[in-house]
Amino acid sequence: MFIGHFGIAFAAKRPAPRVSLGTLFLAAQFIDLLWPVLLLLGVERVRIAPGITTVTPLDFEYYPISHSLVAVLGWAILVGGGSFLVRREARGALIVAALVVSHWFLDLLMHRPDLPLAPGGSTRVGLGAWSSLPLTLLIEVPLFLVGAWLYARATVARDGYGRWGLWSLVAFLLLIHAANLFGGPPPNVEAIAWAGQLQWLLVIWGYWLDRHRAVRA
Repeated sequence: MFIGHFGIAFAAKRPAPRVSLGTLFLAAQFIDLLWPVLLLLGVERVRIAPGITTVTPLDFEYYPISHSLVAVLGWAILVGGGSFLVRREARGALIVAALVVSHWFLDLLMHRPDLPLAPGGSTRVGLGAWSSLPLTLLIEVPLFLVGAWLYARATVARDGYGRWGLWSLVAFLLLIHAANLFGGPPPNVEAIAWAGQLQWLLVIWGYWLDRHRAVRA
């Protein structure tokens, strides 16, 4: 899953109005921001296997630190706790932590059984929506669009940047999603890892956009 995570982050602005959209993006995508770093370090492994699912050619061989349920719960405590230390707001911190955990459960819908429950454990789970392109689109696109709509309803543009920046971001994320779905497989694992690092630009975009939008009274 890709844009679905951003949809959940957009939607979280309503219950967490004091938390920046950039932080919500960071939390919702945290384990996918961590994963490319671990790939580059050789700590976790992925294999390019065209045809392994209909939607993605990636075989996630080993990623217990970033994507096991137990590890994700630990990351959620760390990220949510960091948010609380910075803002001293319990509600916002809990939502940030919940966003980190939400990533795993949304991935559970999409992945074939390759998500580990705990580091060192042999049990792997996944419901396999990636086996069907129509089902993938049916899950992700409405989730993303509803989340973006909720964010637009919860905030109001301070200026033209806030107005056009939002819809430019929505369009850009949809474009990336289309490229992921209909483009060819990546050339190598290093390309996957470095492309994953570019997601930090989306986090920065979220912080910038939120400065140009105000929470609706």
